[in-house]
Amino acid sequence: MGVRTVCTSVLVAALTAVVAVTIRSGGSEARPRHLLYWYAAAWVLFAAAVWAVRKVPVRCAVVLVLAGSAALSLAALSGPPRTSSDMYRYVWDGRVQAAGISPYAHPPAAPELAGLRDRWLFPPGQTCVPPGLHPLGGGFCTLMNRPGVNTIYPPVAEGWFLAVHALSPDGARHKPTQIAGALLAVGTSAALLLVLRRRGDPRRAALWAWCPAVSFAAVNDAHVDTLGVLLTVLALGTSVLPRRGALLGAAIAVKLLPAIVLPGALARRGPRDTARVLLPAVLVIALAYLPYVLTSGLGVLGYLPGYLQEEGYETGSVRRFALLRLFLPDSVAAPLAVVLIALTALYVMRRGDPDRPWSSALLITGTTLLLTSPSYYWYALLLVALVALDGRWEWFAVPLAGTVLYIGTAMALPSELLQPWSYGAAAVAVLTGTLLRAHRHRNQPERTAPDREATLSIS
Repeated sequence: MGVRTVCTSVLVAALTAVVAVTIRSGGSEARPRHLLYWYAAAWVLFAAAVWAVRKVPVRCAVVLVLAGSAALSLAALSGPPRTSSDMYRYVWDGRVQAAGISPYAHPPAAPELAGLRDRWLFPPGQTCVPPGLHPLGGGFCTLMNRPGVNTIYPPVAEGWFLAVHALSPDGARHKPTQIAGALLAVGTSAALLLVLRRRGDPRRAALWAWCPAVSFAAVNDAHVDTLGVLLTVLALGTSVLPRRGALLGAAIAVKLLPAIVLPGALARRGPRDTARVLLPAVLVIALAYLPYVLTSGLGVLGYLPGYLQEEGYETGSVRRFALLRLFLPDSVAAPLAVVLIALTALYVMRRGDPDRPWSSALLITGTTLLLTSPSYYWYALLLVALVALDGRWEWFAVPLAGTVLYIGTAMALPSELLQPWSYGAAAVAVLTGTLLRAHRHRNQPERTAPDREATLSIS
């Protein structure tokens, strides 16, 4: 084993230890300051490990990527969810469906579902003082956020919740959902390796496999976004257009965010090829929704309309389109953001590389996240996978900005200042990295045969 391999292994081991300590040291509702310090340490070690793996032989690097992904997932399983309570709704939705009830029919607080409640998800208490508990009424609390509203998740996500519930032993609580998240995270690492062995450098898969955002958001918090990410990676990695469309349709029916990559998947495609992608995507989405529409009608939208209007964008707190609002009035910022996103989509569809659809998908996804400036850093999990496929490391500034905003808000820092500053810094980082890369490529002689064993191309 070479010195470079040993150094990379040590860095990944140190990163794994930091993730384990982070899980046990605090959370967004309890000691968030400790969490921020450990997050920072994890990102520094991640950057060092990714830098070191650049010169590790490909075969050794593939083993390290998978082993590191598995080790980090195990470390993230060492404690309950630290920064999100969303997984508790996953558990509940799976339980409701197993009882033969549509998850869109009633909110958790509805009396019709009282017979499904247990003391784990619904502990008794009048004040609900401990962090993470939400008042339910009737002398009970719940671990779920927003217990008074219907579920928000699309049907493929709901099918995943039901499958996890069916495979979970009685009394297992949150752990099966976290294990499912770990399997998805490691599975995505494997999918990236498969795609990059054919059409890139497999060492780039470390950009996903070792990323702290994956350990914390995909595994410890078990966000279902990871299922959508896995399906999107498989979709962009296939050259069979109907299969690409079907996989993207399934990804969109997990979480709506993967719809952003559609322009990248259609880069420089004619009308016929566009139809070969879009028609299977629409068909899969329609078939996924059909059983739930038959039982719940328009109730399948759940809390989605209210979520889009309210979540994380109240006046005086974190706000949608924060960067544009620095320079423009509210009435102009929103329509301009829509126009800029549409223009970016048009650009990648007309100028993107059809052989590298993830490159165009990265541009449109990153631009959308920068303009919308979300307060939830796990929305950027899709971006992390696209960075791993494409190699443009500067886009990591976007999930970092979301992490700083999310934890900073939990620390009661002024989010109306933190949001534009964090995403503004991310925009500067992206622009700087893009300009540096363009300058380097302009002055770099063309190479006829890249040496896959020499260095990792983070281009």
